[in-house]
Amino acid sequence: MLDDYVREEMATREATAMGLDRDDTIIRRRLRQKLEFVAEDSIDATPPTDAALQAWLDQHPEKFRTDSEVAFRQVYLNPERRRGALDQDARRLLVRLSAARPDVDVSTQGDPLMLPHEVARSTRADVSRQFGEEFADAIMKVEPGRWAGPLSSGYGLHLVLVREREEGHLPTLAEVRPIVEREFLSERRRRELNALYDRMLERYHVTMEKRPKAPRTAGAAGAPGERSSR
Repeated sequence: MLDDYVREEMATREATAMGLDRDDTIIRRRLRQKLEFVAEDSIDATPPTDAALQAWLDQHPEKFRTDSEVAFRQVYLNPERRRGALDQDARRLLVRLSAARPDVDVSTQGDPLMLPHEVARSTRADVSRQFGEEFADAIMKVEPGRWAGPLSSGYGLHLVLVREREEGHLPTLAEVRPIVEREFLSERRRRELNALYDRMLERYHVTMEKRPKAPRTAGAAGAPGERSSR
């Protein structure tokens, strides 16, 4: 163990003297990490107050706002199959579905589509991925408990029955406190590290040099108008 330690110390000193650490990306990255680890000891470690966390939550509501959710049934009408009768067929089918029992078998209605007739409670984002943005916007405005439509999607028209819908909302601090605290501390760390680098930068002069043009190699394309021979 002693011999190995002595060899490691000698190798480290010799390699540093030869400048082997200067052009090694891995070593440079590791040194930066160690510097930032040391700097973190001076970063404010005071736990944030509830008031500070609430203020941060109010400033970043988009990070925590829940997505609207909806559960619905849908019957599809294929515009290619129905062509000129699409709107008329949609109105007739809507009347028939509205008069039927709420649990009517919709799999026998409309036209086949490789999407479910019964869509379990899903976020607006999930509905948009399946049916498209236009359909997702429209179904979030449909009154639950009654057949409505037709709603357009990239596939065609749909008659829908919204079973339940819950609007997205911003949760209270108590509901998401651990996540808010983690994000708050992470931002504080980034902010203080940025301040550290700004102070360090005052001690340096940074020069941006243009990359020299690469010399023309043999066999490169000639100037305009020149012909290459084979």
